[in-house]
Amino acid sequence: MTDTNGGAAQSLFAACGYSCSQIDARVAQVWHEIFEGPNKFYWQTDDGLGYVMDTGNNDVRTEGMSYAMMLAVQYDRQDVFDRLWGWVMKYMYMADGHHAHYFSWSVRPDGSGRADGPAPDGEEYFAMDLFLAERRWGGRDGIYDYAACARELLHYCVHKGRDESGEPMWNAGNKLIKFIPETEWSDPSYHLPHFYEIFAAHADERDREFWHEAASASRAYLEVACDARTGMNPEYALYDGTPHTEERFGRHDWFFSDAYRTAANIGLDASWNGVTDPILCDRVAALQRFLLTHDRTCAYEVDGTPIDERVLHPVGLLAATAQGSLAAMHSVEPDAVANARSWVHMLWNTPMRVGHRRYYDNFLYAFAVLALSGVYRFEW
Repeated sequence: MTDTNGGAAQSLFAACGYSCSQIDARVAQVWHEIFEGPNKFYWQTDDGLGYVMDTGNNDVRTEGMSYAMMLAVQYDRQDVFDRLWGWVMKYMYMADGHHAHYFSWSVRPDGSGRADGPAPDGEEYFAMDLFLAERRWGGRDGIYDYAACARELLHYCVHKGRDESGEPMWNAGNKLIKFIPETEWSDPSYHLPHFYEIFAAHADERDREFWHEAASASRAYLEVACDARTGMNPEYALYDGTPHTEERFGRHDWFFSDAYRTAANIGLDASWNGVTDPILCDRVAALQRFLLTHDRTCAYEVDGTPIDERVLHPVGLLAATAQGSLAAMHSVEPDAVANARSWVHMLWNTPMRVGHRRYYDNFLYAFAVLALSGVYRFEW
């Protein structure tokens, strides 16, 4: 259970009084529930590959495939990792056309097409998964030359529109990740500066300064995207951090499903890098305080105004906010540490979700359990 070489070395579960045997059992349970048990959403195929399905939408998404690959590398399951990556390359990779070298963000479980464009959160996770796989197992040939695939993918993410046709996934000027390549606005939960620090060390040499700058830019962006009083951020936001309100994408200017991941990302960034952004720590502490004192089944505007809409992913919300304790523990607010510990206990006492919406909630639950157990690593 203890991590001594990289990643989240501190176990907040242990600090909150749970034993090593209890924590190890919970970590093992997470894998079983997602990949093996009666409520799993991972399946192996007749051709030796594997996929995870979004049980709420009955499709296969780059989000979920990249999340499952991250879990596979964290649990040292190269067999599952390779099945997933093989499925991604067979059914999701776009070899030609406007979005060549990106991945279709949604396909059907039989591999047939459903979406003709990518979602950058999938690409950034794929790249990170592949770099971690290289560190853990070493590379082989073809698509299993993990690091080479990661570097190639990041090359297109940065240079499309300059060296290649199409649009890049990051804005070349402000170094911020886009919601989709064609847009000039963002999704705060896509911002993973802890990943970009790894990219800066392992991507193509000419892009390493870009990734250093992207990490700094994302932290600064999250400072303004997260409300100072409530800690909430919108699902989609402009480059100045204000909510995106364009109606053709539906309503995404509120604190709703995508947005829950931001606190978890800030927590893992603080843990992996051993340094904390004091403003972001205070933002997560504010979020934890707000949600402890307000209805957690209600959706909210970023400023805390309640909306007549119910939370679709209550377990995911709880899990991601609890993972944010890795940052909130470092806030100078007088109630921050006590609140952070309360969230850790709440997660511990919350079971994984069952039913048709279990996919998203249980991925966020899995990441939170690994992070709070101290075993969400970035090297071995």
